[in-house]
Amino acid sequence: PAEVLPMALVRPLSGSGAFGVMSALTTENPNSYSAYLSAVMMGSTETTFYVLAVYFGAVGVSRIRHALVCAICADVVGIVVACLSARAFWSGIS
Repeated sequence: PAEVLPMALVRPLSGSGAFGVMSALTTENPNSYSAYLSAVMMGSTETTFYVLAVYFGAVGVSRIRHALVCAICADVVGIVVACLSARAFWSGIS
């Protein structure tokens, strides 16, 4: 759904921003497919850029290009699998 797209775009950047998008979706209609998908997406993705900045900065890693590519690929896979699994489970719920 189009209302979940901001969640997919914000989640790799900010966990609290993604939580705000998810809470807005669940507040307006908690039993909707969009709210269910955003909750599944929240659990299956990570705040990639925060993790790379904080953890690699703490240990002094300066070349993160391979880790960045892998992390972005993992986020894309997490979003796709969240969509597929939410669709599969939602059809069983409703």
